Amino acid sequence: MDTIFTLLMVLVMIASVLLVIIIMAQNPKGGGLSSTFGGASSAQFGVQRTNDFMEKATWTLGTVIIVLILLSVVITGKPSQVAPTQQQPVKKEAPAQSAPASQTTTPVKPTK
Repeated sequence: MDTIFTLLMVLVMIASVLLVIIIMAQNPKGGGLSSTFGGASSAQFGVQRTNDFMEKATWTLGTVIIVLILLSVVITGKPSQVAPTQQQPVKKEAPAQSAPASQTTTPVKPTK
């Protein structure tokens, strides 16, 4: 059970790193990798193809991350199967009652 959960978390981390790389490679103004390989050859290969690939990769990786996280929640079990983390209340003992003041004084010696 723990090895499957660990494997899923490693896959989530790998997908997250790839998602960050894909997002950082994009330019919000339409540049990014498409403009890097652009120029005269962009008419031949098409800038739109690079943008489509980047957008599809972003959506796919985001979906993969969500599915892996939901799968890890299903595999780990329901909350009722988890060991209780709340400690049971400790019963406090009643405080010791002090003796009345008359019993705690020292006896007085009779005088002659």
